[in-house]
Amino acid sequence: MNLILIAVISLGAIALVLALVLYGTSRKFAVYEDPRIALVNEVLPQANCGGCGYPGCGGFAEACVNAPSLDGKFCPVGGQETMDQVASILGLVAGTADPMVAVVRCNGSCANRPRTNLYDGARSCAIEHALYGGETACSYGCLGCGDCVLACNFDAIHMNPGTGLPEVTEDKCTACGACVTACPRDINQLRPKGKKSRRVYISCVNKDKGAVTRKACSVGCIGCGKCVKTCPFEAITLANNLAYIDYDKCKLCRKCVEVCPQHTIIEVNFPPRKPKEEVGTPAAANA
Repeated sequence: MNLILIAVISLGAIALVLALVLYGTSRKFAVYEDPRIALVNEVLPQANCGGCGYPGCGGFAEACVNAPSLDGKFCPVGGQETMDQVASILGLVAGTADPMVAVVRCNGSCANRPRTNLYDGARSCAIEHALYGGETACSYGCLGCGDCVLACNFDAIHMNPGTGLPEVTEDKCTACGACVTACPRDINQLRPKGKKSRRVYISCVNKDKGAVTRKACSVGCIGCGKCVKTCPFEAITLANNLAYIDYDKCKLCRKCVEVCPQHTIIEVNFPPRKPKEEVGTPAAANA
């Protein structure tokens, strides 16, 4: 009986010591979580898309709570309304951001960019890009496997079976940037929607010389520089045989669209252009 009693007392003492050790450890290494993180997380859309630049909505909520201000922090899915709620919880002022939308900077459809070979492998842009240049002579253009479609959680981008290119549904796009990350050729880009959802951008990423680009794609940028010379706002730059429009400087005058010999510059949601009136000679006018 004494042996049993000694064993019970010994085990009880060991258990008590271990409990005290665990209690002290938990107190010393306790991690305090600000209750405002949960409140902010509740008003976020829980898309966990990473468009805010943080690992999910929880990471974004923690960053907002720990930051002295909300400058530079924006939830593209929830938009301004969500950021106003976050600011209200934290007692801060919500910053504003121009609405963004994804654009596909490749117009190399089946008609504009003929196939030179057939890819017979896994339908993945990432895999095809790692293996070789693609099915056409353009090693920069869209591969058409639809990695961006699979990456989008909002059903905002689909492959057009006629052109073989992805198309963005503007009303559904949240500018989360998933399609941008998924594209191995950096074709997709987030750009401001612009006033009245009007945008002008170069629909090409080909950096080959003009003659090579022209053979590969009938609407590829040949780096002629006419758009650069025409732009009165210095919004267009030319580098590596490729023009690029800075959306912060662009005033949407569309003069560059008219002078582009390759029809590479895309204008979105603009009204139809008025036909130019032919100015006759004085003799014809008096006839």
